[in-house]
Order: sequence, then C-alpha cells, then structure tokens
Amino acid sequence: MQTRDIDDRMDETDRQIRELLKDYPMTEASAGFYDRALARAAHEGTRRQRNRWIMTGFGSALAAGIVLWLLGGLFVTTPDAPSGDAAIPGVAMTLEEPRTVNLVFASKTALDDATLTVSLPDGIELAGFPGQKEIVWQTSLAEGRNLLPLELIALTPAGGEVLARLEHDNRSRTFRLRVEAS
Repeated sequence: MQTRDIDDRMDETDRQIRELLKDYPMTEASAGFYDRALARAAHEGTRRQRNRWIMTGFGSALAAGIVLWLLGGLFVTTPDAPSGDAAIPGVAMTLEEPRTVNLVFASKTALDDATLTVSLPDGIELAGFPGQKEIVWQTSLAEGRNLLPLELIALTPAGGEVLARLEHDNRSRTFRLRVEAS
C-alpha cells in the first residue's frame, strides 16, 4: 500500500510542477538543435580522448628519454680514459686569464667540520693562493646543494686534473676536473 501512496504523491507533485511551468514561456528548439548538440558532445569526447593519448605518448617518450640519459651517463667514457672509468668533466682555459669553475657538493644532511682539500696540477693556480699546489680548509656544508666557486689561473699550457677531496667522519669523496690550457 505504501508504494501506491508514494506514486500518487509523485503524480500529484509532477502535475503541480507542470501547472507552474505553464506560466513560463519556452521557445521551441530550432530544427537540427538536437543533432548539433549530440554532434558537439561526441566531438568534445573525441578531442579529450585524443589529448589524453597525446599526453600519454609525450609522457612515455619523456620517461624513455630520461632512462636513456641515465643509462648513457653510466656508460659514457672519454676516448683517452681507460675502459670502465666514468667520464671526467673538463674545462678549457686560456693562459693567464682567470676562470671561475663552480663545484657543487650535494649532501643529504648538514655536515659540520668537513675538511676540503683542493689539489692542483702543475701550471694551474688558485687565485689568492699563488704557488700553492694543495689548499686545505675546514668548512660546513648545508643539507642539499653547496656551491664552491674556484677561480683558476692557467700559467702554462700543461693542464691536468684538479682534485677536490671532501672528508667528514672517516668518509671521503674525491671530485675530479680535467683542465686543458692553451
């Protein structure tokens, strides 16, 4: 019995709403309105689907590129380096012209009282330290990236490798930079 009462009330409500809507004028839809509305809705769906596929393809290509870049970085060697040695970054310098080289030390945590040693090859000097082949100092590193600008001066065309050794709590890491002077 309850179902019939609900149906009767809904029919009454529907009838009242229809009576109220009679007072509001509504223009008839133009010829072809429904066809245009359906065509536009279908077009919007295909455009979104096409954009989704384009973004999926772009994302996949980007991910593949990053993987290739990472793998390439692991296996790249310099022509004159022994097989298996990772490529050493390098810088070309002109004689007697100071050149600032930025070394970046990344640290997962802050390091207090770390020892930094810079060893220079023959014919290369660090500005402010004439004639010194090795410069050692205590420093602290912040968490994240730490920048160390070194102003190098090439005195002879010999070139060589600049070594930067970072030591902290019985751990050490050495960074190498090839310098070519002409």
